[in-house]
Amino acid sequence: MGERFDLQPLLEIDLAQPVGQLRAAPVCLGPNGPHAFLTAYAADFDVDPYVEMFFFPSDTLKLALFDLNGKLRWKRDLGRGVVPGLWFCPVCPFDLDGDGREELWFVNNLDPKHPLGLSNYVLERLDPETGKTTGQWPWPRLPRDESLSHTFRNFILGGNAKEAPVLVTAQGTYEDMCLQGWSRDFQPRWSIKIGRDDPGARGSHRTAVVDLDGDGVDEVLWGERCIRLDTGAEVFCADRESYRGHSDVADPVFDRASGKWFFYTCRESDDRGTPRVALYDHKGARVWGALDHGHIDMGWSARLGEAGGLVSMAIRIGKKTCGPDGRYHQGMEEFTFETLTGCPIKLPYSIYRALPVDFDGDGSHELVRGIASGNGEALDASGNVIGQLGAPVALASKFMPRPGEQVLAYYPDGKLRVWADKRAEDSDAAKARYANPFYATNARLCATGYNLGTVSGA
Repeated sequence: MGERFDLQPLLEIDLAQPVGQLRAAPVCLGPNGPHAFLTAYAADFDVDPYVEMFFFPSDTLKLALFDLNGKLRWKRDLGRGVVPGLWFCPVCPFDLDGDGREELWFVNNLDPKHPLGLSNYVLERLDPETGKTTGQWPWPRLPRDESLSHTFRNFILGGNAKEAPVLVTAQGTYEDMCLQGWSRDFQPRWSIKIGRDDPGARGSHRTAVVDLDGDGVDEVLWGERCIRLDTGAEVFCADRESYRGHSDVADPVFDRASGKWFFYTCRESDDRGTPRVALYDHKGARVWGALDHGHIDMGWSARLGEAGGLVSMAIRIGKKTCGPDGRYHQGMEEFTFETLTGCPIKLPYSIYRALPVDFDGDGSHELVRGIASGNGEALDASGNVIGQLGAPVALASKFMPRPGEQVLAYYPDGKLRVWADKRAEDSDAAKARYANPFYATNARLCATGYNLGTVSGA
C-alpha cells in the first residue's frame, strides 16, 4: 500500500436490498453546501435502450437522499413504469428558482402499466427536504418515431447565464436531437432542433456545462457542438464539414498556465471521420488530433503528469456487450496523451475502468477502477496500489466537509461506503479547483447521463 495515503471508509449505509446500479450526486439544501447526497439505485445493472443490450429488469428504481452522516432523509420507489436505466430516467439536482436549495429533477412515467409509453413521460420536480413532488410537466418528445435505442436518450442539465439559472432538458443522441432551455419560473426560454440530416456532429454520452469563453454565460458541450445557455444559439460546431458521427465523450479541460478552457473528444461512430481523438480550443478550432480509425470509448482528462500536468486517455474497442451481468469490452487498445500537445505517452499501468480522483487534496489525481463493473482498486499516478475499495464507484468529488475528494462505492449486497484519505490536506491548487464554478456545476451532473461520477477537467 502507498505510504502517503490512508484510504478508509468514513461511513457505511445499508440500502437493505441488492444493488446492481447506483448513481449519485451532491445536493445543496441551502448556501455553503453540499449538505447531502442523492442516490438512484436498483438491484439490476443499468438497463440500456439498445435492443441488443436491453433486458427486462427485476427491480424498480429508487431515489434516496442521505445527509453527510449517512442518515436517510427520505426514499421514493419510482415503480414499474420507470425503466431503471440512466437514459430512460436521468436525475439532476439543480436550483432553478434561486432559493439556495437544489430541487431534484428527473424523468418520471405516470403510467406504471406501460414503461415505454412516452405519452405519459413527465419532467418531475421534487422538494429536496422531503422528496415530495412539487411540479410535473410533459416531457418533450422527438419529432418522429425512431428506434428504441434512439428514442430513449434523455438528458437533464443545468447552468448559469450571468447568474440566472437555466435548466436544460434534451432528447436524442444519434439522429434527431432536441434541447430546451427553461427559465427560473419554468417558462420556455429557448428550444432548438438538430435534424438527423443536419451537418455536424451528433450528441455525446458525456455532456458537460462550462463557460468556455469566460463571458459569464455557460455553454453546453453537445458533442462537438457548443450551445449557449442564455439563448440556445450554437456558438460553433467543431469539424462541422468533416464529422457527422457521435462522440462518446466531450470533456472540458482547464489549462492553469493560460487560464483558458479546451475540450477533449473521443469519437464512437462515423468511422470515416478522422481523427478519432481530438482536442479543441474554446472557439472550436482543433489543436491536435490522433488515431485514424476505430470506436473510441471511455475517455477522460486528468492531472496525472508532473506538477499537475494534464493527461488524456482513450480506449479503442472492438466490441461491447451489456446486460444483467454488467458492461464488458473486447479487443481493447489503450492510448494516453499529453492533453495540451497530443504527444503520446505511456503509463506503466492499464487505465481500463479507471476514474480520476484527488484523494489526498494535492491538486493532482489518483485513480480508482470505479467505472461500472470495476473492482475499486485505487492507484497513485505512478500505478502503485494505495487501496482496495472492492466495488465500483458512483461519485468521486468533494461532497464531504473534509480535505481531498471522497468516493462513494456501492456493493452488490446493498452496502454503500464513502471512502477518503485520512491524511489528506488541500493544497492551494486543489482549493482553486474546487472553487472553479465548473466543479460544482458538473458534480451535479454525476447522476445524469454517462458522466462517470467524476469532475476531472477543472
